[in-house]
Amino acid sequence: MTIVGTAVAGGEDVLTLDALAFVADLHRRFQGDRDRLLAERVRRRVEIARTGRLDFLPDTADVRAGDWRVAPAPADLRDRRVEITGPTDRKMTINALNSGAKVWLADFEDATAPTWANLVAGQLNLTDAIERRIEFTSPEGKRYQLTDGPLPAIVVRPRGWHLEERHLLVDGAPAVGALVDFGLYFFHNARRLLASGSGPYFYLPKLESHREARLWNDVFRYAQQALGIPNGTIRATVLIETITAAFEMDEILYELREHASGLNAGRWDYLFSIIKTFRDAGSRFVLPDRNSVTMTAPMMRSYTDLLVATCHRRDAMAMGGMAAFIPNRREPEVTAAALAKVRADKEREAGDGFDGSWVAHPDLVPVCREVFDAVLGNRPNQVDQQRDDVKVTADDLLDIAATPGAVTEAGLRNNIAVGLRYVEAWLHGTGAVAIFNLMEDAATAEISRSQVWQWVHTGTALDSGEVVTAELVRNLIAEEVAALRTELGPERFAASRYEAAREVFEEVALGATYVDFLTLPAYRLLAS
Repeated sequence: MTIVGTAVAGGEDVLTLDALAFVADLHRRFQGDRDRLLAERVRRRVEIARTGRLDFLPDTADVRAGDWRVAPAPADLRDRRVEITGPTDRKMTINALNSGAKVWLADFEDATAPTWANLVAGQLNLTDAIERRIEFTSPEGKRYQLTDGPLPAIVVRPRGWHLEERHLLVDGAPAVGALVDFGLYFFHNARRLLASGSGPYFYLPKLESHREARLWNDVFRYAQQALGIPNGTIRATVLIETITAAFEMDEILYELREHASGLNAGRWDYLFSIIKTFRDAGSRFVLPDRNSVTMTAPMMRSYTDLLVATCHRRDAMAMGGMAAFIPNRREPEVTAAALAKVRADKEREAGDGFDGSWVAHPDLVPVCREVFDAVLGNRPNQVDQQRDDVKVTADDLLDIAATPGAVTEAGLRNNIAVGLRYVEAWLHGTGAVAIFNLMEDAATAEISRSQVWQWVHTGTALDSGEVVTAELVRNLIAEEVAALRTELGPERFAASRYEAAREVFEEVALGATYVDFLTLPAYRLLAS
């Protein structure tokens, strides 16, 4: 394996010869299967576009009908009523571990821009956190350190199967990003975690089929065997954040059953996946403004109800999604509105049977905990709530046309504004960004640009009657960039990466061919 990335402080402790050899071994063993599965995604999408249809798989009906359960949850994953998510930078790591949440989702995926410095430092921060030696002093002199007492369980989210790591070459080719993130963390920390009474836990993103879950299970089995860790030690929670995966929840749990601990309703990527999958299937698959699509829309209720029912039937945890609202301590009214919306969202999830949910900010931990405490009491979860009332059909999951709301100029402008601001921050190395009092990550930016692409290519009309065209979008982009130039001033704008962000956004929102993930072209321009 060849390191192409520049030296990072502490990197010698992460990029050891043995760790790199382990990652290279994983890459050589599993890259071929990964590549075949990515090719299968393309073939399947073509068929969906041709038919405008998805359904539950006939050849796995016996799995759905079977009487089986996933492995029992380890002690520190039985109570997951509050999970906090965020990138693995040093300050966020400490704040998340001190937040009072039961679980910290340490995110190498949508909340992290994959600069080499971010990835290597993130691995170092995780090890320092597990060893309880992590601390940080801000440029202003504020000191951050861990409080006494038990820490949340750490659950690492590696990158999706589609992403590569250009800073590490195996046999001259970029390594699979998911295997880099998983391999380095597992190699350095599996035994440390077991010694501390925890274990190596993961969130698996962007899966589109049970075969992709099977590949992760193969990776887990091999990695445990290679390092002499008992099989079944790893625990994985799968984000159901693609429309195709929603039709294979049982099958995904079944493939991972010796390692599975639950499913998560990854709502923002799920909306992105719906738009992406049916982008050229006609007007009945067009969603209204992204901010008007709530979890009470019929298709979203079907999706979440099915997830809870599926998980609990298999003794797995059903985890709720992240409300994007964030508090603003300088604006009490904004904070009050955000807290009210988050509370309502969590009350819906707890009432529907979810065992816990996500927040993106430490100030939201008490709100989520209070809501789930009221439902759970002293119980660690509500897996016993079986939801036998749930009967979800393929038509229910695909009832996109029943989503209330309209396509408006304000929604179009918001998509452009969010897309540009997020991509600019991402190109600077920041993957989780507060924009207009919402926490935006790659998933929400994907919704924004995908809606623009779909509206243009389907000739969608705004509620005013004006048709969304490429010319209209380019004019609005120009207006937004001009406003940013005025807001920032000449010097700050020149130092920004808004021109590069504009280039990326126009490619992924207006290109003749739809780009599967905006992070693919953006990665070419990513600093370091």
